[in-house]
Formats: sequence, structure tokens, C-alpha cells
Amino acid sequence: MKTLTAVLFVGGESRRMGRDKATLEINGEPLWLRQLKTLRELQPQKILISARTKPVWCPPEIEVVLDEPPSRGPLSGLAAVIQRIQTTHLLALAVDLPQMPVAHLEKLWSMADAGIAVVPRNAEHFEPLCAIYPVEIREAVQKAAADINASLHNFIRHVAGERQVRFHSISKSERAFYRNTNTMEDFIQAADDCDGS
Repeated sequence: MKTLTAVLFVGGESRRMGRDKATLEINGEPLWLRQLKTLRELQPQKILISARTKPVWCPPEIEVVLDEPPSRGPLSGLAAVIQRIQTTHLLALAVDLPQMPVAHLEKLWSMADAGIAVVPRNAEHFEPLCAIYPVEIREAVQKAAADINASLHNFIRHVAGERQVRFHSISKSERAFYRNTNTMEDFIQAADDCDGS
């Protein structure tokens, strides 16, 4: 039987944005709260937050898992979180994907099988921070995170070579779900799109 833990990734440095993206608001609601609500609708067994340091806004009922030092970005977060879970799978969601609907996450979850990750991709571009990972890749994640040249994209390529990934080709109608808010211009466009939906 498949069981699910969900993790919200908030550990980015937000260099291009110039401030903590998680606290930006859409319709008066900060992105972190918006994304946690989306994850709660999935009804996972547990929800975690992955971060470099504990966010000041973190709800007291949510456990924060800090990156394993030295932090190598989201791969370090994944390595730390996947060691903690007691479910068969982990769903990762980035805080800066405000247009991601729960129905799409449910679709990805329906594609997961034992030992198989589900990673969306657009051509050769992966979306590893809106993906599902099985516990069976724990050792591979740890090994990858120890590599000084490690990246989450390279890790996905590795597990794909081991036939541990099922890719979901992002359709034209789904592309907006994966629109990151890396700059203030991105965020303003996303907020407008969310208002119009």
C-alpha cells in the first residue's frame, strides 16, 4: 500500500527576488500558507518543511528539516528529508509554484509505484521540486548529496538511468502550474494569473 509524506521546500536563497519568497502574498495570503493548504488537501500522513534555517513564520505543528551541511541546495534538503519519512513515498513541492493545483499533485501521486519516482518534465527540463520520490532512493540521494558537483537535475538523470523514474510530460495546459516566481516580475504575473483563475 502506498503512503505519502509531503514536504514544502522553502530553502532557496531568493537572490533574484531580493527577499524571502515564502512571505510574498497573493490575495493577502503568503505563499508558504497557500502551499501548505494545497499539501493539506492531499491528506498526506505528514507534512514537513525543508529549509536551511527554521523560518520565523513556521507553524508550530509543522516539523522543519534542515539541510544537511554543507548545503548543496535542494538536493541537500531532499537528502535530509527522505531520511526522516516513515511512508513509502515523499512528495516535494516548492514554495514558489503558487499556481500548482491539488488535482495535479493527485495526478502525479496516482502515477507512483513502489520504488519509482515520478518527475514532471518539459522536453529535457525536469521539475524535481514538484515530484514524488520513493524511500528506495535514500542511499542514492545521500551519495549524490556528498558529491561537490551534485545537483538535483543530475541526480534525476542518474536514477533515470537506473530505471527508477517515471516521467510525466507536462502538457501545454499544465505549463502554468510550473511557472516559478524567481523575480518580482514573475510574482506579479503569477498573482495576476491567480486572481484571474
